[in-house]
Amino acid sequence: MSNKPSTENRPLQQQAEWLETYQPGLRIHEQGAVVSVGDGIAWIAGLPSAAMDDVLIFADGSRGMVFDLNEDMIGAVLLSETDALTSGTTVQRTGRTLSIPVGDGLLGRVVDPLGNPLDGGEPPAHSRWQPLESQSPPIIARDFVHRPLYSGIKIIDTMVPIGRGQRQLLIGDEGLGRSAVAIDTVINQKDQDIYCVYVLIGQKRSTVVNTIDTLKEFGALSYTTVVAAEASGLPGLQQLAPFAGCAIAEYWMQQGRDVLVVYDDLSTHARTYRELSLLLRRPPGREAYPGDIFSVHARLLERATCLNATHGGGSMTALPIVETKLGEIAAYIPTNLISITDGQVYLDRSLFASGFRPAIDIALSVSRIGGQAQHPSIKEEAGRMKLDYLQFQELEVFTRFGARLEASMESAIRRGKLLRQILKQDQLSPLPATCQMAWLVAFNNHLLDDIDIEQVATHLQHIYEQVRASDLNLNSPKESWLNAISGWLNNTPLDSV
Repeated sequence: MSNKPSTENRPLQQQAEWLETYQPGLRIHEQGAVVSVGDGIAWIAGLPSAAMDDVLIFADGSRGMVFDLNEDMIGAVLLSETDALTSGTTVQRTGRTLSIPVGDGLLGRVVDPLGNPLDGGEPPAHSRWQPLESQSPPIIARDFVHRPLYSGIKIIDTMVPIGRGQRQLLIGDEGLGRSAVAIDTVINQKDQDIYCVYVLIGQKRSTVVNTIDTLKEFGALSYTTVVAAEASGLPGLQQLAPFAGCAIAEYWMQQGRDVLVVYDDLSTHARTYRELSLLLRRPPGREAYPGDIFSVHARLLERATCLNATHGGGSMTALPIVETKLGEIAAYIPTNLISITDGQVYLDRSLFASGFRPAIDIALSVSRIGGQAQHPSIKEEAGRMKLDYLQFQELEVFTRFGARLEASMESAIRRGKLLRQILKQDQLSPLPATCQMAWLVAFNNHLLDDIDIEQVATHLQHIYEQVRASDLNLNSPKESWLNAISGWLNNTPLDSV
């Protein structure tokens, strides 16, 4: 016998059951009204039950989020705005806070902080909705940072190493290559089983397009999600952008995956947050920033961590970018972020002007926990390299006065100049870990000492090509590395020198 008639009648049966048990009652419905709107915020009268971060729906179709509570009115930042939004428009609470769709369907996509596609495609398939604001993992869920994350940049991977689950700040003046370091790091995660989230906060459209095109050109977009809040967009979206990127990365971390998230940059985010706070008449503090700006960034960056095996073993590595003015590292926002993060990579203008790229100042750059995650072979080879290089820089100062130096000092200065030449690296050319090991072994064992400094780059390029084609890995014996590199240097093609 077919069950089709009973299936068709099921809605009618449910309706009849509902009518039998229905009891009329008083339903309270709150409705507010817009008092004024402008500059990306709206003042609303009414809605006495509204709470911070509640999502609001305006009668014209606009959306907002509660950002400030006063006795008479509430202040809301606009998330979307129509031309019909004006004073007197009615407002209703949704009773929900903001969340964003997350899942593997976001890989290769460009979305706004609400999860809406910006790349012209269909809305991305998602596994669930993830709240933008959530508690950071408790201490019992965290593990020590114990696995390396390779940036592909020689200075960072050897002297300022980064571990999976670490928060490493990229700091420096505008135009010194902070974003270039972050993009190189994302490109270097290809075939490393790491997902990436790149958050662009308040950037020009041309910058957004260039970043996406670069990631696409190097095949990095396939494992990356780009969250973009353009400078021309609403300030409310710019303020939410890093939290949206963090929520996307947090979902993958909870699934046991390793994720790298880049916030480009938090200086712009802080300025946007200051703008909204001043418009909403919050008391200004140091440099006119509101007093809770430290809490906002700490709340964001504390969610980056390495989970233990009981909680899936995933990790979220954060690379926040912050801008300095004329190298002033002691400004308010930079010092805040330095105290929140586990180390910083500092880019210096004088190094950039002298042609040393990437212009990373080794003296002011530090990684407090990354050394624990370094591979033992690289850690052993890079051991005293940072200290020796800093000593070379001090010795080099004396050569400017024409002082006569001992033979040992002259040798140390030549070795320092050789190392400085080795550390130079073009943008968009990250090196795998095996190539890093190759130049470390060659330098530490004086295999490059007899080569003209101007020709070192050519010999190293030949070594890199051979390493990629060989079976050597980081666990190979040092003797194997030495024998192989010595042979490659002796067989460097003459036409390439």
